[in-house]
Amino acid sequence: MLEPTNNNELPPIPGKRYFTIGEVSELCAVKPHVLRYWEQEFPQLKPVKRRGNRRYYQRQDVVMIREIRSLLYEQGYTIGGARLQLSENQDKETTKCDQNTIQQLRMEMEEVLEILTL
Repeated sequence: MLEPTNNNELPPIPGKRYFTIGEVSELCAVKPHVLRYWEQEFPQLKPVKRRGNRRYYQRQDVVMIREIRSLLYEQGYTIGGARLQLSENQDKETTKCDQNTIQQLRMEMEEVLEILTL
């Protein structure tokens, strides 16, 4: 998933592995309580929880939050509409990936068949 282009006013995402909820809040211009709420509403958003139920977000989580923010605040989607839009985007990516995998497997099978017929 690519970073949405309409989040240009947000700071760049540093090259860290994990981010705290406070850092993500600043990177995405969203308050921490909103992030916790979005975790309940969007099944795609699952930060790692460690000691004391502290949340640690990965880069793909930050990108997902920026996409959710864009859908809700900039494009005017409702939470249900944004959830649906995200799942449709995931389905399209999965379908494209599946087609590439099938094509690659088919080419490999043809190579094996060619070797066996020699």
